Amino acid sequence: MKHAPDFWWRGFSWQALVLFLPSLIYGRIAGQRMLQDPQGRASVPVICIGNFVVGGAGKTPFSLRLAERLKAEGYKPAFLLRGYGGSEEGPLVVDAFEHDAATVGDEALLLARQAPTVISADRVAGARLIGGLDADIILMDDGFQNPALHKDLSIVLVDAETGLGNGHCLPAGPLRAPVNTQILKTDVLVVVGEGEAARQAVHLASRKGLPICTASLEADDTELLREVSLLAYAGIGRPRKFFATLERLGLDVAETRAFADHHGFTEKEAQALLTKAEAEGFQLVTTSKDMVRLKTARHEIFRWLASRSAVLNVTMKIEGEDRLIGLIREIKRSRTFKR
Repeated sequence: MKHAPDFWWRGFSWQALVLFLPSLIYGRIAGQRMLQDPQGRASVPVICIGNFVVGGAGKTPFSLRLAERLKAEGYKPAFLLRGYGGSEEGPLVVDAFEHDAATVGDEALLLARQAPTVISADRVAGARLIGGLDADIILMDDGFQNPALHKDLSIVLVDAETGLGNGHCLPAGPLRAPVNTQILKTDVLVVVGEGEAARQAVHLASRKGLPICTASLEADDTELLREVSLLAYAGIGRPRKFFATLERLGLDVAETRAFADHHGFTEKEAQALLTKAEAEGFQLVTTSKDMVRLKTARHEIFRWLASRSAVLNVTMKIEGEDRLIGLIREIKRSRTFKR
């Protein structure tokens, strides 16, 4: 599926009705899988950062910020992820300077700049590889619905603008498994951004007595983008959210180009973006994930596109960050005590 369909984020729709039966079957299988016993346990605590639905909720910037704070507290975190968008199955330690996005995925390259990063389709094997590194905490970016590796703490992000969508599982909706099952495996809920769409998730978390935090994405300095018209392009989970952020910052977004998540740009697409920007006098702007894919692509035109493009860098601000660190500290202490 190239893009998440619009009907996923609405209430009733005929498309969701048509797909209800396969959605029911998928949800039952996914829910039962989530409840399976883990196949392995890491030698250090595993902190999972996930979400209930398909699409971007800010997991990567959240993971980066959490790793930064943990390092400031004296911990030695390492990232574990699947490496979506890359061809490598792993387990593999990512080298941010040697590997490219086509091999390990764009998220892995971004995370590897912050802390040791391992990609692995087999999460247990990936955790085993991290066990040989100098790390005392695993931050697992995504993999919340995957039961293979025991999780000591599952932090689930929900976007305040889109929430749980229409409440249906794939393919009728964006849920990766029934929400009533997913909430059973959730330890902390983080509401990202502003909006009312996360109310159902907050209600479920409150009934379970879970800690609930809020977070927001803050853009870095955009002064250089204020005097120009922008041609914005993005191949992420929700390109429209990126475009809306630019507009919310008061920038002049003249045109947009949306691509699929982890999109591998073609030479034709790169040339089209460059030609349009040149003809109209637009400044190209994209995301950090798109930029890392361009910079590690093999053809010269992609590096030319990268050099012509500005990046809107964002950082995650977490309200209740101290509480999260306290929970992780207790888990770490408990693990040490049990040994």
